[in-house]
Amino acid sequence: MLEKYHVGAYWKKRPETASECARRLELFLHLLTKCDVSLHQWYTEGRATRSSPGTSLPWNDREVLEKRLLQGRNRTDLGKKVIPELGFRLHAWNQRPDGRSTRLNLGCGCYSEQVSNLCLLYLPIEGEAVERMLAFPTLRHVMESMITAWEPQWGLVATQDTRDTLNPDTSEVDIGWITYFAREQGTVPPLPAPVSIQPVGSLGTLIILTPERFSASNPEHIALGRRVRELLERAGLLRRAS
Repeated sequence: MLEKYHVGAYWKKRPETASECARRLELFLHLLTKCDVSLHQWYTEGRATRSSPGTSLPWNDREVLEKRLLQGRNRTDLGKKVIPELGFRLHAWNQRPDGRSTRLNLGCGCYSEQVSNLCLLYLPIEGEAVERMLAFPTLRHVMESMITAWEPQWGLVATQDTRDTLNPDTSEVDIGWITYFAREQGTVPPLPAPVSIQPVGSLGTLIILTPERFSASNPEHIALGRRVRELLERAGLLRRAS
């Protein structure tokens, strides 16, 4: 069974303009070009087909990025009025065949109490890019690119099965194979081997559960993950900072 990994970053309400979000998006896409050759070109989704992959999303053109973000504003059903507190949405992909593509789901500039800001990168599950993308150095680079550009409250690398197995439905903050906490979340406590704790500059901390690829089908991995979650919960890290 193919495991579908994603890299995610989440942050509390943060009112930002389309211009400010475009600046962050430009930086993020620029940093991604240094992570893997498959992340150099992006296309907005929507009514894309195999013959028409969507509209090109040039990572180095902030004006175009701002325009795409403005097009992704949420609107009311009646009258189609912009809902400013919901910020901006963007969906993009790197124009690879099914199963081999990387997809981006972005929500930023949101200051609603009910909706989080997020940046999600869904990784390929087959093809030549899989092993490159799932190598720890690449995943760390992708995660750090998100952290640098979006300054999230927390983030993770995981499969949906891993998230569902390690985290209760009521969880405010999930943990995964790799988990990130901004400094504002608190201090990471000592954790059992083979867990690794690594700083991300002055922004926060990465927690890597295992040096090998983490799998929800591995009982030892799950037992370790649950133990680490318990320790992080005791330390007060698994709640959203106000």
